[in-house]
Amino acid sequence: MDSTAKSRVAIILVNWNGFDFTVACLNSLRNLDYPDFGIILVDNASDNQEGAILQKQFPEIELVQSQSNLGFAGGNNLGIRSALKQGFSHVMLLNNDTVVVSDFLDEMLLVFEKYPSVGVVQPLIYWMKDRNQIWSAGGKWNAWLGRAITRLELKKIKYAKIGFHKLDWATGCCMLISKEAILQAGLLNEQYFAYFEDVEWSLRFIEKGFEIALSPQAIIYHEAGASSKKSHSEGTLSPRVFYYHVRNQFFLIRTAVSLIHKPFAFGYHLIRFGFWAAYFAVRGRFKKLKSVAKGIWDGFTLPVQSPEKWL
Repeated sequence: MDSTAKSRVAIILVNWNGFDFTVACLNSLRNLDYPDFGIILVDNASDNQEGAILQKQFPEIELVQSQSNLGFAGGNNLGIRSALKQGFSHVMLLNNDTVVVSDFLDEMLLVFEKYPSVGVVQPLIYWMKDRNQIWSAGGKWNAWLGRAITRLELKKIKYAKIGFHKLDWATGCCMLISKEAILQAGLLNEQYFAYFEDVEWSLRFIEKGFEIALSPQAIIYHEAGASSKKSHSEGTLSPRVFYYHVRNQFFLIRTAVSLIHKPFAFGYHLIRFGFWAAYFAVRGRFKKLKSVAKGIWDGFTLPVQSPEKWL
């Protein structure tokens, strides 16, 4: 394991008003078997000075305090910049609403050792509420429809039956990336803010010649949607969730889908989101209806910004 022994990993967590989830995640990271890692906690302008409280409770972490909520993409980029400046060989994005198994990092690094062409590794992710049910075994990309599909979602399959598998994209819930891959592909696209930024990033890694792999022996558990589930007059999910989902889906089609596939992809998702809009209209959820409409408009009309490169 010479290559893994030389690997120094920065684990980046983004906290936004998720104190209890972050505490549980940090407690699980204290049990990691792998010796050479650091934790960078980015606090995305949480209420009640959560970042400072977390740093006091977990003095081993490095706190990066953002003065505003930069979203998933911007918050993680703050952590990635800090990690690269410090010379870490690998960077991990890890959702704060996860808990990890003690050997998961060792297992993920073994994939880099065995397959030199790999630039990104994802663990096998189970639901926190049902630890026998898979949340994500990585993703497939349907180029004709511009659709990102999660593998084995909601399936109950033990990891031993899955085996090594190449992926089209890895979820930002947990992805371990080599420094070389980030230098080649650039950082997350901050314009996305949240949703599909991991798919767009993954497709860029592949474009630069890096493979993405699942490590099925690396296990974590995910609460899923902790930052976006807050009760309000129109249900649980915020209207902003639907806005970013719709807008970013069209951003992704515009930049990652070939010209021959674009008509099919645009048509497919316009029909999908049309059904969403009709449902919200019937249910009287007009804020969500407006968010879908604005997402479609902005997804087609706003200029898509280029992601930042690390120099």
